[in-house]
Amino acid sequence: MAPMIIDSHCHFHLLEEPESADAALAEARAAGVDYFLNVAVDTESHDALTGFSERHARVFTSAGVHPCGTGEDPSVDELVALAQHPRVIAIGETGLDYGAGPGDYGWQQTRFRRHIEAGRAAGLPIIVHSRLAPADTLRILQEEGAEDVGGVIHCFVEDADTAKELLDLGFYLSLSGILTFRNAEALRKTASQLPLDRLLVETDCPYLAPVPHRGQENRPAWVTEVIDCLAGLQQNSAEAVAQQTAENFFACFPQAQPQTS
Repeated sequence: MAPMIIDSHCHFHLLEEPESADAALAEARAAGVDYFLNVAVDTESHDALTGFSERHARVFTSAGVHPCGTGEDPSVDELVALAQHPRVIAIGETGLDYGAGPGDYGWQQTRFRRHIEAGRAAGLPIIVHSRLAPADTLRILQEEGAEDVGGVIHCFVEDADTAKELLDLGFYLSLSGILTFRNAEALRKTASQLPLDRLLVETDCPYLAPVPHRGQENRPAWVTEVIDCLAGLQQNSAEAVAQQTAENFFACFPQAQPQTS
């Protein structure tokens, strides 16, 4: 029996052409990818995301606003209301992104705390985006008692010490195509030592296309490249890595229910 494969973080709705979502899904299913988490970056696209999940039983979704999002900034109650849709299995993506350089990111930190509170109120795990902000991300998770919420650090790129602290909080770590990049040797070293039963794999489609597809719009089908790379680093089979990360997905997101047929 073929192992289960899950792309734990993708954005079908951000592909260049709107009709590309169905094509990318069909392509990924043909490549053996079984389930997908189509992650929200704003509230304006909520109906489109939940509608896509309603049409495709193996595509789950979330509710939240990206840390760099410039659209509506929902309250805790508004986030919880969006999360009531049966296809929503998580709050996010949320977190911190300091990619714009030095500045005042207090508003991002406030938004992050609000999403953690919404996760607690909705009884859902959170999807955490952390770019160039490991210390503040960890501090806020600790201050807000996020271990009671749980979730995943998407596109994990930090060092082993940060990984341990996040794992100690009960979070899963998700590895993306960055793992395959030529300049990611430090991340590969860290990934080789991470516990497989706490890892997820993702594409972050349409971003971060893995080797050998660099420079192209990323596709959920290419999550297999991440699995292959991780398997080599952990001296394990791709089948075992795929199956374990799939099992981890359903443990991380309890509201996600696998299909029985």
